[in-house]
Amino acid sequence: MAHQQEVRVRLAGTRDRRAFLEIDPQVGSELARRDVLDSAIAARMCWIGERAGLPAGYGILSHKFFSREFVELLYVKREERRKGIGTAILRAIEETIGGDRLFTSTNESNMPMRKLLERCGYRPSGKIDNLDPGNSELVFVKFLPKHARAG
Repeated sequence: MAHQQEVRVRLAGTRDRRAFLEIDPQVGSELARRDVLDSAIAARMCWIGERAGLPAGYGILSHKFFSREFVELLYVKREERRKGIGTAILRAIEETIGGDRLFTSTNESNMPMRKLLERCGYRPSGKIDNLDPGNSELVFVKFLPKHARAG
């Protein structure tokens, strides 16, 4: 993908707070979203993706899913979608994983995310009902090769 070379992913810092507002409109309107971001940045568990030097997306890793490594949130700015940002952020997170697998989830109705996960080698790992009525949460896992894991 030609756009892939233009993407840079790095750990986010407090200096990136304004960038998150540019990427994700919910950061400005939802206190809970800001709290999640602030906590992830402080824990060094948040990555920001840039394309052509501009903020384009972010991803948050947590250990809240049965004490497993879990991509809690992956968000790409609407006009930057399908340009390699989500893939680059997932790969950057995968490179930091100490375990042999990485989990994530998305709503059943979120076809763009489901397609991204499939392209990136994630496979179905279960379903949780009753979180969003009529829109099951689908859980995915990627088994990571030993050579890709952090030491």
